[in-house]
Amino acid sequence: MTDAALLLTHLNAATLCGSVPYGLVEDAAIVVRDGRIAWIGRRADLPREHAGMKARDMGGRLVTPGLIDCHTHIVHGGDRAAEFEMRLNGASYEEVARAGGGIVSTVTATRAADEETLLRNALRRADTLIAEGVTTLEIKSGYGLDIETELRMLRVARAVGAARPVRVKTSFLGAHAVPADYRDRADTYIDEVCIPALRAAHAEGLVDAVDGFCEGIAFSPAQIARVFDVAKELALPVKLHAEQLSNLGGAAMAAGYGALSADHVEYLDEPGVAAMAEAGTVAVLLPGAFYTLRETQLPPVQTLRDRGVPIALATDANPGSSPLTSLLLAMNMGCTLFRLTPEEALRGVTANAARALGLRDVGTLAPGQRADLAVWDVEQPAELSYRIGFNPLHTRIFGGAA
Repeated sequence: MTDAALLLTHLNAATLCGSVPYGLVEDAAIVVRDGRIAWIGRRADLPREHAGMKARDMGGRLVTPGLIDCHTHIVHGGDRAAEFEMRLNGASYEEVARAGGGIVSTVTATRAADEETLLRNALRRADTLIAEGVTTLEIKSGYGLDIETELRMLRVARAVGAARPVRVKTSFLGAHAVPADYRDRADTYIDEVCIPALRAAHAEGLVDAVDGFCEGIAFSPAQIARVFDVAKELALPVKLHAEQLSNLGGAAMAAGYGALSADHVEYLDEPGVAAMAEAGTVAVLLPGAFYTLRETQLPPVQTLRDRGVPIALATDANPGSSPLTSLLLAMNMGCTLFRLTPEEALRGVTANAARALGLRDVGTLAPGQRADLAVWDVEQPAELSYRIGFNPLHTRIFGGAA
């Protein structure tokens, strides 16, 4: 239940606004009314109109926006531990996929699972993320690859948001892989399954954005563009798995559609960065997949910085290439593997993650924003990225309710 009014005091607020590092306001106070931030600033400057409110003392703790995991695949059947072992015995990600493993193996398990089973397992993964301060969560389809199962996945994703105090945004990912029954007929799959599934999901109100996997083992830019043309017709924003294993120019193509984000982007080149900068497309880095697949091609972080492309971070939580359900660990990986600064990592799971989902009312601490907050037992913001395997969350506030 949302508190009608709430005054938090004796805290340090990483607002992610303004020009000071982290937008940090020391010895701050936050006023919440009707689930939104009504005022935030130095405690000494608290307006008289709020002075009579009963205060909750935060004990000098750090308060940040609630964390946002802007790229996950937490609705799926089965696991791929056996393929993890295969890769450790020398098989590449492409070899596993072409042998009938990878995404297609999860498709088999997902098609066999009913909604109750999918929801039960998805909630276990969501609960782990929520326990680390996540208040907004993106969930993709893409392990059905038939109309019925794609719709089932999206219904389950919506059900996660109904069952837990977390905001869920759904992405239709019908163009994730070519199923076995359409092998070597990717264009036919797009026509007969992917586009009809997208139209059906949109008609049912299950889609917030449209995604795709643009890669040699998945779909070409031209094939993805056909799906994006339908998304445009339906007034749905797009995003894209791009330049993960090679450079097919997918990010630039997606930017041409005004994409919210291009994700992975290890092989992104200068023209792709320039196209993203012009379109305002966010680069979502996924260090969990980089780590799991033992990749060596680093995303062009400095070029993204130089061009002013916003950088987000996410878990990419999925059963194959990134079985990661810790956004705090993703922050550490982003710093350690990709050399992001701790401030970039925190912005990557708050302000820039919100942009990657097309959200304007979360990701920063400012008047008018939703009161989605995370209260941490840390002395400085860098600790959130510095520690490994340690969760310092003290309190999570969702829409003004603890």
